[in-house]
Amino acid sequence: MARSALRSEESLMFVHCLTNRDENVRNHEFEKILRTVDSWINGYGSPVVSSDCIHGQKLTLLQEHIPDFLRLSYDCPFPDVREKCQSLLEDLQSRAKELKMPKRTEQGPSSFISEEEVVPVDTAEDQTQMLFVDAFLQNNRLDHVTQLMGYHPQYLESFLRTQQYLLRGEGPLPPDYRHFIAIMAAGRHQCSYLINLHVQEYILQGGDSSWLRGLENAPKKLQDLYEINKILAHRPWLIKKSHIEKLTKGNWSMSEVVQALILMAHFHSLSSFVYGCGITTEIDHEGGHCYSFPQSTFSSSSACESCSSAEDSSNGNSGLGIDVLMERMKKLTEECEDNITPEERIKHFQTVESQSAEIQTHPHGPSPHEDISRFVLDPEFTYQDFVMRGTENEIPTFRAQDYSWDDHGFSLANRYYSESGSLLDDKFSMAYNLTYYTLGDRKNVDTTAFRRAVWNYIHCIYGIRHDDYNYKEVNEMLERNLKAYIKTVTCYPERLTKKDYDNVMREFKHSEKVHVNLMLLEARLQGELLYALRAVMQHMM
Repeated sequence: MARSALRSEESLMFVHCLTNRDENVRNHEFEKILRTVDSWINGYGSPVVSSDCIHGQKLTLLQEHIPDFLRLSYDCPFPDVREKCQSLLEDLQSRAKELKMPKRTEQGPSSFISEEEVVPVDTAEDQTQMLFVDAFLQNNRLDHVTQLMGYHPQYLESFLRTQQYLLRGEGPLPPDYRHFIAIMAAGRHQCSYLINLHVQEYILQGGDSSWLRGLENAPKKLQDLYEINKILAHRPWLIKKSHIEKLTKGNWSMSEVVQALILMAHFHSLSSFVYGCGITTEIDHEGGHCYSFPQSTFSSSSACESCSSAEDSSNGNSGLGIDVLMERMKKLTEECEDNITPEERIKHFQTVESQSAEIQTHPHGPSPHEDISRFVLDPEFTYQDFVMRGTENEIPTFRAQDYSWDDHGFSLANRYYSESGSLLDDKFSMAYNLTYYTLGDRKNVDTTAFRRAVWNYIHCIYGIRHDDYNYKEVNEMLERNLKAYIKTVTCYPERLTKKDYDNVMREFKHSEKVHVNLMLLEARLQGELLYALRAVMQHMM
């Protein structure tokens, strides 16, 4: 957004005609695009320009769409569209010397994972390819988040279904409000990737561009979400029924409140995934491409080296090896926990909680750019360790047995925002239970104990205790570096570096690291919603 001028709705929709399953339709629409481009180059149409030079409005129009063609030449799941866009770019390079021809600034959808190891847009896996096509048709792009989730098609299917419902399905909030809320939520973690995506979607939904100048230009109804958005993102245990009451007295219906809470939590958590997997800027967005001189040769396979750099990996502590981890998982599976008292479980929880507070992450995050700070009034408000919250009497530990997702949150979400609870529940279960019974290059591995430890550790960071879980397992399964990584991705994702990613789970495959990040996304999302929906219930009592 905004370091460059905002594009119009008409401009953003120029290549949307190619989002069609029917190849014949795509071919017909691409021919229309070619005729339009020819008219700009050859000087017919209005205004008329000389055929030996493109200038003024024609040059601006054509230049504006070249990054779209570049994106489609790489990230479209339809091979015919990729090939046609590639040919068009090469043709423009030779015919229109005045044009600046862009190249990718990054090699692939992740700066942490090499492009060769990411699921390709033309994957031979039928289910994944079908989902890539569905995502492309839904969103008019195959975005980098979807490509990384392509490692796990079962989860991706659930994710796409849920996000489609949140942004375009039934619900009381109008489409432009939904995307503006997404921008506000992503702003809490300075997630320019998501902000840029939803600024475009906001414009496509007919949103008022003046709102994008800053939060103070948005309607008061949306401004009223600021406080609860801030708290939900960083210290959800501070949410009280008074926050819900303030919204309902300010022209928010309860259904609108619940939808807004789910949207905010969704995009806070998705920001964690974006940073945790090193998601790169979309090719057509600012920062996703850079320009060569007009006389240089266009090449789809090379990126501008000056625009991209990767941090060197560190040889630091490699943490638990897979063999050690497997042995510990096997031991935990065989142990009987019947003799552990409730008091001992509480003590184990408090130990893990205190140890988490001792883990130091990067002390300072980046300062928000102006394009982000216009939606974030107090960036210094960030996560604070739950054990530092004050007295136990003021903010007690959240006991999941008193208010759980299964028994309370699920039904409340469905009650006020039809189907949302069911969609979220499916997504939670998919991320938590997903397993291929492998770990690194080992097969027939039961990873239940590891997955359980990751999920419950995130809830512990948020002050949520499960009485039926032995938190001693957390220290058995998660070494200190991995705890630091989990804490950073969950609480301070904007501070994560490639070095952090490389230094944990060294023997894991990239697909397994992505799965861990999916669990971080979903466990965080569920934790935020537990606090938010409990406040809704308390308000309704």
